[in-house]
Amino acid sequence: MIRLFRVFVPDSVIALVLSDAVLLYTCYVAAAFIALDVDPEVFLQYDNGWARIAGVVLCLMAGLYFHDLYSEFRVRFKVLLIQQVGVTLGVAFLLQAGLVYLGLQDLFVPAGLMIAGSALAFILLPLWRIYYGGVVFKAIGSERVFFLGASPLVQEICSHLAQHPESGLTAIGYIDDSDGGSAIAAPQVPGTLADLRSTVERLKPDRIVVGLAERRNRLPVLELLNMRLSGIRIEDAATTYESTFCRIAARELRPGQLIFSAELGPHPKRVLLQSIYSMTIAIVATLAAAPVMLLVAILVRLSSHGPVLFRQRRAGKDDVPFTLYKFRSMVRDAESASGAVWATKDDPRITPVGKWLRRLRLDELPQLFNVLKGDMSIVGPRPERPEFVADLEQRIPFYRQRHCVKPGITGWAQINHRYGDSVEDTVAKLEYDLYYIKNLSPALDALIMFHTAKVMLLSRGSR
Repeated sequence: MIRLFRVFVPDSVIALVLSDAVLLYTCYVAAAFIALDVDPEVFLQYDNGWARIAGVVLCLMAGLYFHDLYSEFRVRFKVLLIQQVGVTLGVAFLLQAGLVYLGLQDLFVPAGLMIAGSALAFILLPLWRIYYGGVVFKAIGSERVFFLGASPLVQEICSHLAQHPESGLTAIGYIDDSDGGSAIAAPQVPGTLADLRSTVERLKPDRIVVGLAERRNRLPVLELLNMRLSGIRIEDAATTYESTFCRIAARELRPGQLIFSAELGPHPKRVLLQSIYSMTIAIVATLAAAPVMLLVAILVRLSSHGPVLFRQRRAGKDDVPFTLYKFRSMVRDAESASGAVWATKDDPRITPVGKWLRRLRLDELPQLFNVLKGDMSIVGPRPERPEFVADLEQRIPFYRQRHCVKPGITGWAQINHRYGDSVEDTVAKLEYDLYYIKNLSPALDALIMFHTAKVMLLSRGSR
């Protein structure tokens, strides 16, 4: 795995991204020699042709990303793949037409080159994807992982690896010395911890993950140390869980781990930098979204009785409460009878207009004013209501620690986990929030904002 934007990315995904870029770029460069009436070398070298083609390629790769073709690249349905590539190329044509309409001729790719290059890409890209998923992916191989123990954490990791071979890790087996058998998506290796050396010599793992439910007087420390010095990677199951799921295993956390951790965030300089670019983005976004907010305000006003803006107390940094702003998407006084409750699927309190505002995330635009006031950042943990925070802090360990940074309009938990109204969902989102706090950085914020655009356009996770 390679770490990019503070998250772990499998080698197979990196290879696919690079190969797609080379293939697409080659298609349009080749089209320049096929379709242009002028000398293609003049267009490429003196008419900004290289940069123009690069713009098209970036647009196409963003389209592939929006179709989830980099999170799931094993081709299950060839017809669907062809449709997705066709839609992506169609959007690229529309964007090129938009450049002409806006008079940006220096960025426009000639129509003949665009048609010829897209035709090549429409044929070659699906063929390459099919070949990559069937041949190249297997040739790249994956890291062989052996597990000591079968704790619930190990069971969850093995289940994920079995469902996602593109993760770059393969569970080759485990030793379980516990009394009862465990349901785990990996072969159990005969023997005990005393047979570890012979087992490792036979299986030749690249990585050993320790996931014993009880380690006291059972962990073969000297054997593991010798294996570590021989070049085998040894790590705790919680570490593997973090790199695999990009979230912290809250159930395995101990206060001492947090107190003495050298990596625990957030770093003060990164927090200061985040405040600066959050404010800058909020100013630009507020000016750009002003016409949309005006239209939404009119729709809310005309569609139901009540104020345009919905105001609600939320817990901010260091548990300091603040007033959060949203466009009202529910009926007036929605909680007058029920009190403070989470929104549910198909909530009857949501107005017809509010349903679409929530689906498109337009109801959250006024939170830009919270960023301008300094109560929130563009990216951060979701701000929760004080009534819920008091209860959740009692029921969920380390829940209060998520308030060590400013809450955000979007966040790592929001883009990785569905909207949930249960304690289990809250625990999962807390694990994502803790990962974000630990790895807070401009790079991770940029990734979250880019992915948020995808979530908004595809209307995922709204309620």
